[in-house]
Amino acid sequence: MIKAGIIGATGYAGAELVRLLYGHKEVEVVWYGSRSYVDQKFADVYHNMFQLVDDKCLDDNLPKLAEEVDVIFTATPQGYLASVLTEEILEKTKVIDLSADYRIKDVATYEKWYGIKHQSPQFIEEAVYGLCEINREKMQGCRLVANPGCYTTCSILTAYPLVKEGLIDVNTLIVDAKSGTSGAGRGAKLPNLFCEVNENIKAYGVTTHRHTPEIEEQLGYAAGQEILINFTPHLVPMNRGILATEYATLKKVTYPDGTLDYPSEEMLRAAYDKYYKDEKFVRLLDPGVCPETKWVEGSNYVDVNFIIDERTHRVVMMGALDNIVKGAAGQAVQNMNILFGFDEKEGLDLVPMFP
Repeated sequence: MIKAGIIGATGYAGAELVRLLYGHKEVEVVWYGSRSYVDQKFADVYHNMFQLVDDKCLDDNLPKLAEEVDVIFTATPQGYLASVLTEEILEKTKVIDLSADYRIKDVATYEKWYGIKHQSPQFIEEAVYGLCEINREKMQGCRLVANPGCYTTCSILTAYPLVKEGLIDVNTLIVDAKSGTSGAGRGAKLPNLFCEVNENIKAYGVTTHRHTPEIEEQLGYAAGQEILINFTPHLVPMNRGILATEYATLKKVTYPDGTLDYPSEEMLRAAYDKYYKDEKFVRLLDPGVCPETKWVEGSNYVDVNFIIDERTHRVVMMGALDNIVKGAAGQAVQNMNILFGFDEKEGLDLVPMFP
């Protein structure tokens, strides 16, 4: 049994961490950190945990927390962890950060897109980008995990096999994504009020969304070259879920008989099978079946599929996940399982909820 602490436990991602770790047989949560609710019972903030969690919320004293736990989850705003993380903390415990502070390797890119100065760039290089299905081996023995963003996880996993196998022209990639309102966090914000969101769908962060460089960097590693994409997020009136619809031009390939032509559906499906057939949490759907957020809600699954547009020689790639689970807390737990050698699905073997 290991001990865990959560900083930011009363945000949506933090509360989801509490829910998932409650059902984890190898972990005990001993620190529910929350600046807003210090000394209040966690179950008074989230009544779904009534008679399940009796602990009170504590502060965000990271040095003290590092003395008491084996792993710290930081579900905090950008810039927080970078401002407090020290070598002494990392010598004592592992840290899984759900913010963007250590996701992007280029400091200038981080500071440009997030508009803040990075206060501990010395830890960026050692941080492992925690997209489990791609970087599992890199996490062996690491101290600091940069948990990927929600849009990013969906966007990368949806396109990764075709990018990695060189079957699409990566510089034609367009990502059109929709998210439920929980992706904006629990703070009171005018654009997220019920009357603003209900019966509405809108694009936001057009050409400026902060997940853009993260998607470009990670798919660039897969492609072996720098890439630029168009990424447009949309807000839809639902609590949870992300749906990414991605478009790219297919690249001609040489067939065994020497013919140069566009790849077939069988070839693209073989690429997805190559990377995902043994992955517990990525489900390649049957031909012609489009991913839907309702079939992954409350779970750590990502559903992906594709359809070839024969007329334009483009491929439409689709992915769906729960932005709070696989897009945040579930992925963090999956990363923790890898770090400590637990069964990767421990605490995450959840059947999607419906309705």
